[in-house]
Amino acid sequence: MDIAREEVKRLYGNRLRLRVCGLCLIDGKLLMVRHRGIGPTDTFWCPPGGGPQYGETAYEALVREFQEETGLDIEVGELQFVNEFMQTPLHAMELFFDVRIVGGHLRQGFDPEMDAENQIITEVRLMTFEEIKKYPENEVHRMFRLCQSMEEVFHLKGYLKQ
Repeated sequence: MDIAREEVKRLYGNRLRLRVCGLCLIDGKLLMVRHRGIGPTDTFWCPPGGGPQYGETAYEALVREFQEETGLDIEVGELQFVNEFMQTPLHAMELFFDVRIVGGHLRQGFDPEMDAENQIITEVRLMTFEEIKKYPENEVHRMFRLCQSMEEVFHLKGYLKQ
């Protein structure tokens, strides 16, 4: 098993975790982050996000996570839906919010819990719905299995059942 996968397991595995995630649509494309160390193929695409720190609100955490992962400053909008991510050894309750860019410059960011040579973020880019759907289902967030268009992603509500 590679070092990134071991680090993901050590830091986030075998416990329930809260994550906040942002849906950022620009010119019909969704901002996505590619991770390694997650899933069977070592490629996993999902919207930017991460775990709040103790004493940090969900909004504050999402603003921080976006800055760390993408270099963008955001304004957090409405809570859209909740997803329960369950892929052994990972288990997370994910709160998805609409977000709007208010500043910064798009770049590939980092995960501060990982050291420089073992970063799990490998790419950050805007993707069309068709580009996302070209990946195997196990390489993209499960929300995309539930939708047939980008518009449907932004109409997901409530708790997404397994």
